Amino acid sequence: MLPARTRVAPSPTGDPHVGTAYQSLFSYALARQTGGQFILRMEDTDQVRYDPHSEQRIFDALRWAGLRYDEGPDVGGPHAPYRQSERLPIYKAHAEMLVAAGHAYYCFCTPERLAAMRKEQEARKEPPRYDRHCLALPPAEVQTRLAAGERHVVRMHMPDTGVTTFTDLVRGEISFENRLIDDQVLMKSDGFPTYHLAVVVDDHLMQVTHIMRGEEWISSTPKHILLYQFFGWDLPVYAHTPLLLNDDRSKISKRKSPDKTRLEGFRERGFLPEALLNFLALLGWSHPDGQEIFSLAEFVRVFSPERVLKSGSVFDMNKLIWMNGHYIRTLAVDELAERLQPYTRYTPAQVREVLPVLQDRLKLLGEFDDLAAFFFAAPQYDRALFSSKQFDSAALSTHLAAARAWHAALPWPWDKEAWEAGIRQLAEERSFKKAGDLFMLLRVAVTGRKESPPLYDTMILLGREQTLARLDAAHAALASDR
Repeated sequence: MLPARTRVAPSPTGDPHVGTAYQSLFSYALARQTGGQFILRMEDTDQVRYDPHSEQRIFDALRWAGLRYDEGPDVGGPHAPYRQSERLPIYKAHAEMLVAAGHAYYCFCTPERLAAMRKEQEARKEPPRYDRHCLALPPAEVQTRLAAGERHVVRMHMPDTGVTTFTDLVRGEISFENRLIDDQVLMKSDGFPTYHLAVVVDDHLMQVTHIMRGEEWISSTPKHILLYQFFGWDLPVYAHTPLLLNDDRSKISKRKSPDKTRLEGFRERGFLPEALLNFLALLGWSHPDGQEIFSLAEFVRVFSPERVLKSGSVFDMNKLIWMNGHYIRTLAVDELAERLQPYTRYTPAQVREVLPVLQDRLKLLGEFDDLAAFFFAAPQYDRALFSSKQFDSAALSTHLAAARAWHAALPWPWDKEAWEAGIRQLAEERSFKKAGDLFMLLRVAVTGRKESPPLYDTMILLGREQTLARLDAAHAALASDR
């Protein structure tokens, strides 16, 4: 395959969307695999929803994810500017070219007339579409109204006959009857282009060869293809990726599923970018060898648009968390300690000290401080955690005293097999129904929790004196309940 030029074109209208990373991933892979270029372009023509801070956040989010673009607003490139708001004269000139060639026309209809038209169509149970009221205006009247500065838009003049067909790399051949497609607005009354004109003009002028975008844009593709044909330009290759779905098969959205859509949120919670990209790849593509775990470099190496899925996949947050935990477990301790620094109040030395015990339990970087807290500060005991169906507080206090004495007599460093055998024997001697109940009593005494890393490993890391001190403290806490 010849070098591919691909792009992603998000709108800076708020929180960066995970869909930007999802679409970028496929476009990035195709460009890198073929030795081409990956472009970032800002579709900032929606001035109502435009957020001046969103652009920088998109830059930062893509860099965090490891999806480096070759051209873009902040890095420049041979086809600058890469913000649509800075390209308005280009769109205006191309819209005028279409009007001159008879492929577009000026429309002066007011919002009130359009609303009344749609209401009448609804009453007749007709699909909403423009009635071409302004298409038949005499040229002289059009020029007079333009000269008077009357508000207007430019509409695409769709053919009344024929079929527009294209071959999608993912879905095969797709066809649309031209007569069923509305005369789309290309230039708005504020002088800004709509998506349909801007995307075609920009993709052509930036020499984009392969357009990978969400399946929701399939119905717009015939309009874009006709615009390419009207301008006499070569067509790019299209590949439409599947949607990201909620459990109920609805499309994920900022309103309905913000925990899944907000790209920065994944970083804030402590997801690793390599885990997120691996997960996103599997939502829209299948590995030729059936692998679930693979690096970005591996994805680039084996990627092909033909293996992109046709139907949407459910965004399973539990699976993403599991995958993130897998990636965390594969990191060297020093590297994990470094990655944890933005998420922890502890020093690098403290982090490295406890990671051998905590790394296997860590699923999100943001969980570290909570998991590690009892190593660095004596626990505050919740009396409810000491509750037992078999023993009252006085009996539990006595059992802890016995366990403390046994630990104090055990030669240090404690041998794991001898320690575990001794605890089981002690549980039998103290009439525990299950040895596990004594292990749990000790766990709560040492950590203040019912869930923690393996008890023996925790005690060894705390050290003999600290462990004995906590057993004393727990004994005192229980004794105070008498």
